[in-house]
Amino acid sequence: MNLDRHRIAIDRRSIPANAVESHWSALDGHPIRRIDWPGAAVEKRGSVLFMPGRGDAYEKYLETLEEWHCAGWQVTAADWRGQAGSGRLGKDPVTGHIDDFSIWIDDLVAFWSEWKDNRSGPYVIAGHSMGGHLVLRAVAEKKIDPDAVVLSAPMLGFYGSVLPVGLMHALAKLMMRLGDKTRPAWKWSEKPGEVPIGRINLLTHDADRYADELWWRENRPELVMGPGSWGWVERAYASMRSLFRPGVLESVTLPVLLMGTSNDKLVDMQSIARAAARLPRGELVQFGKEARHEILREVDSVRDRVMDAIASFLETVAPRRD
Repeated sequence: MNLDRHRIAIDRRSIPANAVESHWSALDGHPIRRIDWPGAAVEKRGSVLFMPGRGDAYEKYLETLEEWHCAGWQVTAADWRGQAGSGRLGKDPVTGHIDDFSIWIDDLVAFWSEWKDNRSGPYVIAGHSMGGHLVLRAVAEKKIDPDAVVLSAPMLGFYGSVLPVGLMHALAKLMMRLGDKTRPAWKWSEKPGEVPIGRINLLTHDADRYADELWWRENRPELVMGPGSWGWVERAYASMRSLFRPGVLESVTLPVLLMGTSNDKLVDMQSIARAAARLPRGELVQFGKEARHEILREVDSVRDRVMDAIASFLETVAPRRD
C-alpha cells in the first residue's frame, strides 16, 4: 500500500534545487555540515531529521530525502562530528575516531533542540546503521523527544561475532591499550582512501547506486573515510551494551520502526530483532538475501518495499496535524 509515498526520479549526483547546504555550530563551536529541504509548498506533512551511518555522508541518501520532501516533509540531514564534511577527530583523514559516543549524543541533542524549534510537527527522526544506534540511544536516554523513530539496519551488534559480547568488548579494550587508540582497527586497502575491491557486496545489490557514492567521493574528497579506530570499536561495544541493559529498551514508549536484513554482513540482524521485541512499540521489517546493509540504497524492488513500510508506519503513528 502506497501511503504518503512518492517515488521520483532524481539526479543522485547533484544537490536538489530545493535543498540548502550549510553548517551548524555545535556547543563547542565545532562546525557540523547539514542539508535542509523546506517542505513541499502544498500540505506540510511534518519534519524528518535523518542521521547517516559510520563513514557515511548525506549525499548517499539524496534520493530518499528528496522523496520525503516531495511528500510534504520538511527534511534535514547532517554529518556526525568527525566524518564526511565535518572534519576528523583522529590523526589522519581516513580513519574514523571518537573518544566516546556521548560526544555524538550531545551534538544530536543540541541539534535536535534547535531544529525542532524551527519546524512543524509531527517530528520524526531516522537513522542508518551507526546513526540508527545513536538515535535509539538518545531516545532511550530521554534526551530527544520525537513522535516516531525510523531505524535502517541499526548498529545494535556487530556481524559475525562468535564469542560473547562481553569478551569481544574486553578484547577491544586490550587492543586499544596496546597502541595508539586512534590507529585503524582493520585494513582498508593498500592505498589509503582507495575503496577496496568487493566492498559493494557488503552494501547493496544496486551497482548504479553504489557508483553514485564513488562519484561523490571523487568529486568531494572530504567525504572519503575508511576504517574505524580501535577507540571507536571499543566505545561502540560499550555503547551497544548500554542499550541492552535490563529495562533500557523497555522504557522507550515511542513508536520505533526497525528494518534490517538477515543478509547483512556488517551489523547483526539478531540483535536488531531482539531490540524490536523488547521495545514496547517496536515494529520489525526484516529482509533476506534480496537485501544488503544499505537497504535505503538497494535495487528498486527492495527499496520500494522499504520506503512503503516507512510511509505506512508514519501514516499510522505520526499522522498529519490539523
